[in-house]
Amino acid sequence: MSRLILFNKPYGVIAQFTSEDGRPTLKDYIPLPGVYAAGRLDSDSEGLLLLTDDGRLQQRIANPRFKLQKTYWVQVEGNPDAEALKVLAAGVDLGDFKTRPCHIRVMPEPLCLWPRNPPIRYRRTIPTAWLEIKLREGKNRQVRRMTAKIGFPTLRLIRWSVGSWTLASLAPGAWLEVAEKFDTVCQLPARSRVKANGTSY
Repeated sequence: MSRLILFNKPYGVIAQFTSEDGRPTLKDYIPLPGVYAAGRLDSDSEGLLLLTDDGRLQQRIANPRFKLQKTYWVQVEGNPDAEALKVLAAGVDLGDFKTRPCHIRVMPEPLCLWPRNPPIRYRRTIPTAWLEIKLREGKNRQVRRMTAKIGFPTLRLIRWSVGSWTLASLAPGAWLEVAEKFDTVCQLPARSRVKANGTSY
């Protein structure tokens, strides 16, 4: 059976097992041999990162052609109005590519949110807002580029889910191994938890 690990990647951790400059990596959190990240998550982003020891499963999770939906919680500088949200939802021309249409909504600050280390820089005169953005693609720094393009820079970015897998009950730095069977079209069954290293939040 393929191994699948859910990891709540903290801010500043590189989503690989080696580092040339001494920054924290997956090796500092996940003591499991033979697994590797299925997709990317920037060091300044937080949240769900999937790891597996199965190359075919890695491709099905990471490859945009399988249209696996990813949900992001995004804190932005300013308060986007309905017109700004409409632009984001329709797709944004970022120069080297245009984003696909996506689902976006304003959301309250998540109640289960953990403190970020270091905290974001607050400015008293500038409000912030939280957005939920659901994508079926994942180009490099795409969400940050999307919000910046319409004038609302991203302050904090958390990936909450990939497909049916979520961060539910995973504290920052915690990982969870799940036992599942996967079919050839990447249908995502309900997960069965078998091992975890962290605490809930």
